[in-house]
Amino acid sequence: MPRYLSLIRIDENNAPEGGPSPELMQRMGELIEEMTKNGVLLDTAGLTPTAQGSRVHYEGGRLSVTDGPFTETKEVIGGYALLQAKDRAEAIEWTKRFLKVHEPHWTVTCEVREIEEG
Repeated sequence: MPRYLSLIRIDENNAPEGGPSPELMQRMGELIEEMTKNGVLLDTAGLTPTAQGSRVHYEGGRLSVTDGPFTETKEVIGGYALLQAKDRAEAIEWTKRFLKVHEPHWTVTCEVREIEEG
């Protein structure tokens, strides 16, 4: 079965203060458990804020490293989910369910892409 990477994008500057609520974390935990039992979820994690990250850039034969935060960036990758699904449509349906566990004041975008094998 194909694997898909769902990149979870958030606007770090407008994320709710204090992060996810306990209720959101409970709903997310229940969904993660269901996805794992169904063999769909292979791995998932949130990422630390960009202030704790670095960007390594290669251009014109030269490398540069820039430490965060990256204030010029509106959306950042806040986490990921590695899914195994029969097709892209199924991966998107699971991703929709993930988005729906969030409260209305969240703005979250997921980019779902198939992983090229071999």
